[in-house]
Amino acid sequence: MKTKLIPTVVCVLVLLMNRPTPAFASSDMDATLIVVDVAVARPFTFVLTILGSAVFVVSLPVTIPTGSVKKVAHTLVVGPAKDTLTRPVGDLDDFLEY
Repeated sequence: MKTKLIPTVVCVLVLLMNRPTPAFASSDMDATLIVVDVAVARPFTFVLTILGSAVFVVSLPVTIPTGSVKKVAHTLVVGPAKDTLTRPVGDLDDFLEY
């Protein structure tokens, strides 16, 4: 199972990062980006939001005394949640840039 998971993740990341230049872009690419976004990117960022929420709750005993709760919350929860829920479908230009 692990031997198939790693190549699959690498292939998906290559597809996400390999963007055509605007001169060669076509309407078919828009459909492909939408499919990749809905099938891969959104579920991935949703899982990141849930995992980030769990890590955030666990890190509260450390972040409260240091006063970094807002920064940690934004990094672990708000960023992935915004990427999942507010980013336009098919717009992978700013994917995971938070």
